[in-house]
Amino acid sequence: MDWEERIRAAREAVPRGLALAALSLGVGLPLFVATVVSVALLPLGVGVLLAPRALAAVRRFADAQRDRGLRWSGVRVDRSHRAPGLRTLADPVTWRDLLWLAVNVPVGTAIGLVPAALTAWAGFGLVIAPVVAASGAEGGFWPVAVAIGVSAAAVLVLGAPAILGLHARFSAALLRPPRRELAARVDRLEETRADAVDAGAAELRRIEKDLHDGAQARIAAVGMTIGLAEQLVRTDPAKAEALLAEARDTSGQALADLRRLVRGIHPPVLAERGLVEAVRALAVVLPVPTTVFADRGVRAAPPIEAALYFAVAEALANVAKHSGAARAWVTLRAPADGVLVVEVGDDGAGAARVPTAGGLAGVRRRLDAFDGRLAVTSPPGGPTVVTMEVPCGS
Repeated sequence: MDWEERIRAAREAVPRGLALAALSLGVGLPLFVATVVSVALLPLGVGVLLAPRALAAVRRFADAQRDRGLRWSGVRVDRSHRAPGLRTLADPVTWRDLLWLAVNVPVGTAIGLVPAALTAWAGFGLVIAPVVAASGAEGGFWPVAVAIGVSAAAVLVLGAPAILGLHARFSAALLRPPRRELAARVDRLEETRADAVDAGAAELRRIEKDLHDGAQARIAAVGMTIGLAEQLVRTDPAKAEALLAEARDTSGQALADLRRLVRGIHPPVLAERGLVEAVRALAVVLPVPTTVFADRGVRAAPPIEAALYFAVAEALANVAKHSGAARAWVTLRAPADGVLVVEVGDDGAGAARVPTAGGLAGVRRRLDAFDGRLAVTSPPGGPTVVTMEVPCGS
C-alpha cells in the first residue's frame, strides 16, 4: 500500500469509526436490552409477539456487521440459516449473535473512537501546539505535544486499516459458524448434491421415455402416414386425403404431448407471471376448494421458484388424493430474514407423514438441494400443514 492509499484509508477510517461507535452504542445497546426484555416476557405471552421481531432485528444488525467487515476490512463471515419465529431461540446462531451484540457495545464503541481520537491528538500536536508556541506563550509542553501529534498521525496513517480490521476480526470470531457446524453443512451439501444429481438423471430418463413413447412415436407415425399418402395420391386421391387428415390429427397430438412435457419441465405461467400466480393456477383446477394467501414481494431466483412450484403441486395433489378435505389453503410469505416460507394446509383426516419414497420424499430432496427444509404437521383428525422453507438471501 503506497502513501496515497494509506492517507486515503486514514481519512476513511475516521467517519467509519465514528459510525461504528454510534451503531455499537446507540443501536446495539438499546437493541440488546429490548431483546432481553422481550425474551423475558415470553411466559406472560407478550413476548410471543415481541421476541420474533427483536430476534429478527438482532439478525439484521449482525448481518450488517458481516457486510461492513467484508467491505471495510475484507473479513468474510458466512451467514447461517436459521428458522424463523420463536424457533430461532433454539438455534445456537441466535445466541452467538446476542453474545456478540452485548460484547460489541464496549468493544465496538472503543475501537470506533480510536481513529477520531488519533486525529484529535494529531491536530492538537501538529496545529494547536505550534500556534501556541509561536504566540510566545511560556511553557515547555509544546515539544511533548508535537511529539505526541507526530506519533498519533503516524499511527493513524500507518495503522488505520488495522484498527477497523481489529473490530472485523473480533466480530468474525463471535459471528462465524463453528467448525462442527461448517463440517455438518459440508456433509449435508455433499449428500444433497448427490441427491440432486440422481434426481436430475432420473428426470432426464423420464423426459427421454416420455419423448420416446409419446411425441417421437406420433411424429414417426406422421412420417409413415404421409409416405403412404404420397403413394396413393395419384391412384386413390380420396384415400390419400384421408391419410393426410389422419397425419394432421396425429401431428396435433404430438404437439400436445410436447406442450405437456414442457409444462412438466417448467410451466410457462411460472416463467411469465411468477410463483404466486403459478400457484393460483394450480389451485383453480384442484377439485378441493383452495384459497391462496400471498404477501407482496414473494419472489426468488427462478430455480427456487421452480422447486417450490413443484413442491406445492405435489402437496396439493396429495390433498386431492388422500386427505378427504373439504377445503385447502396455500400461504406464501415474503422472504423474512432471507427465508421464503410456503405452507400448504387442509382440513382433512390428518395423520399424514413423509414417506421414505414417493412424492413428498422427492419434494424434500428437491428442497435439500437449496438448503431448504420440509416439515409436516398432521395430528389425527387434522388439520395437515406442510411447511417449506428455502433460504433466498444468504
